[in-house]
Amino acid sequence: MATAPRRARIASVGRFLPERRLTNQDLEQLVDTTDEWILSRTGIRERRILDPGLGCSFMALRAARECLERAGVSADQVDAIIVGTVTPDMFFPSTACLVQKGLGAERAWGFDLSAGCSGFVFALTTGAMLVESGRYERVLAIGADVMSSIIDYQDRNTCILFGDAAGAVLLEPCTEPGFGILDYVQRIDGIGEDYLHMKAGGSRHPASEETVRNREHYAYQEGRTVFKYAVNEMANVSVEILRRNNLVGADVKLLVPHQANLRIIEACAKKMGIGMDRVIVNIDRYANTTAATVPLCLYEAVVEKQQVSRGDYLVVSAFGAGFTWGSVLVRWA
Repeated sequence: MATAPRRARIASVGRFLPERRLTNQDLEQLVDTTDEWILSRTGIRERRILDPGLGCSFMALRAARECLERAGVSADQVDAIIVGTVTPDMFFPSTACLVQKGLGAERAWGFDLSAGCSGFVFALTTGAMLVESGRYERVLAIGADVMSSIIDYQDRNTCILFGDAAGAVLLEPCTEPGFGILDYVQRIDGIGEDYLHMKAGGSRHPASEETVRNREHYAYQEGRTVFKYAVNEMANVSVEILRRNNLVGADVKLLVPHQANLRIIEACAKKMGIGMDRVIVNIDRYANTTAATVPLCLYEAVVEKQQVSRGDYLVVSAFGAGFTWGSVLVRWA
């Protein structure tokens, strides 16, 4: 008699939010925009900004600590740490190394994963695969980004969109058949390079006086093209993961989407047949925190609002630079 495959479950969640708030009214003083314009097109009212000099690991470490505390798990019980981020403290060592040191997780190994706004979703599924392999019992999957460090606050097209935050989940083996992280669909397409990127700072265009003068160390986005791809692809993988698991929108307790734009979230929910009362939305308070958006939403649903019960189906979905996108089906254990 075949045994059921080993699956991972989300055992705990933690987050970190910087105290400083940057409101739409604040941005009116920096660039040619208005609160009404930002709110009507994005759904954003304010975003959090990390104090200069602290870095991505500062937030990731604090989110990880809360996650472990909530689970009652000590740092020396963690086997691996995966950090989804595009704003590491530095190219090397990895943010995962810095988090490992800060936690005192002496047994853990780990790495950073670069997938833009899909960073946490890719980290979550990679961590789940480590647990599924049977070689690892506890994996931290973290999404953290200090977007304020790579945003041009003279560019009204991008500076309104992003904020800073971190979120973490602890993955453990799921002892109940049919529960935990059941399935995932993931995609990449390098066509996105032209539309969403940071031109300089890597090996192709190392930092120089010219790259700094040309403001090439800031995130660039061609908003309309990215919007079009995100609306279609984020919805498509969310529908696909339901179809291949013989589910429909009515079976889903919550959609946990990446928080890039309220209109993208609404379009995704509509295509899945899910009412907005079953969608986690916090973009108005935190804006797009890149890899941190999904774990922030999970924290809100699980810890703050206690909306999730045993047996509930959750669909997690994200779209990011690359292009990268994916969805995850979770049955809450």
